[in-house]
Amino acid sequence: RPFLDMLSEAANDDEVVSIKMTLYRVAKQSKVVEALIDAAENGKDVLVLVELKARFDEENNIEWSRRLEEAGCTVIYGLDGYKVHSKLCLITKKTNGKIEYYTQIGTGNYNEKTARLYTDLSLMTYDQEIGEEAAAIFQALFMGETVQVSKKLLVAPNCLQNRLLDMIEEEIRHAKRGEEAYIGVKMNSLTDKKLMDKLIEASQAGVEIELIVRGICCLIPGVEGYTENIRVISIVGRFLEHSRIYIFGSEGREKIYIASADFMTRNTLRRVEVAAPVYDEEIKAHLLEMFRIMLKDNQQARQENGEGIYRILPTDEEPLNAQEYFYEQAYEIAENL
Repeated sequence: RPFLDMLSEAANDDEVVSIKMTLYRVAKQSKVVEALIDAAENGKDVLVLVELKARFDEENNIEWSRRLEEAGCTVIYGLDGYKVHSKLCLITKKTNGKIEYYTQIGTGNYNEKTARLYTDLSLMTYDQEIGEEAAAIFQALFMGETVQVSKKLLVAPNCLQNRLLDMIEEEIRHAKRGEEAYIGVKMNSLTDKKLMDKLIEASQAGVEIELIVRGICCLIPGVEGYTENIRVISIVGRFLEHSRIYIFGSEGREKIYIASADFMTRNTLRRVEVAAPVYDEEIKAHLLEMFRIMLKDNQQARQENGEGIYRILPTDEEPLNAQEYFYEQAYEIAENL
């Protein structure tokens, strides 16, 4: 709802000059697309990249593309050789002759139906440097190209895997100096061999690594001499765990990102993906707390052992179901607004 409210306000704001979005999956009765159509009819420059290769949603995406074009939106149909999987929206305003960017980056699709079933994260920011990089991404997409360089955002296929490898290497250096070093990642799947090899190297150097991997995990933890410093858990429950969180650095120096990309070669090298840094200290603390709560789940979480088998570990702790915890927390927050 907050995102839909923002999009609707933008569509009717006289100072908004353009709205640019990537659409991978949308609902059959999409309020997101309706807001974009309203914006175009209100004279805004609306650029939408619709990924026609979104599996199972091809027909739905073609129909919405037709309606967007009829409303006057500029529609791009993906890139040659790359799926556009990023969840990115850029709103541009012109106030007193000054250009301002409002950027939204998410881990999940712009789909009202799946938003009720999936656990996802969404960041809205007024950071102008992030806005400028988002504008560069859309400019490249419009030209049928991919971004070659980025500073704040991690952008696949050219500026994500290499930056992740650099941040893992930074933690290795801390560990080799005898300092605390930490990596925590939440994702759907882990199959990227380069990233796995680097995580193994980090484990051997003494970096503490905690991975929450819902589905496929090609890395075996707890192997002496290789991955004894790596812990892997999987949470499967009422809601589909879909958010991606990257954490690099021990307490007090954490770099935190939310992302559309799993640690899979198809995401890191063969798709357009975006990971966004989180700078606000309150939001960082909230994400870290979420991550820690998920690691403490002793009802739905299964831990992978050195033989690749997942088991619920016996515990004397109070029962904790992370999804139920966040569900109840969300209602408490809503009641206090």
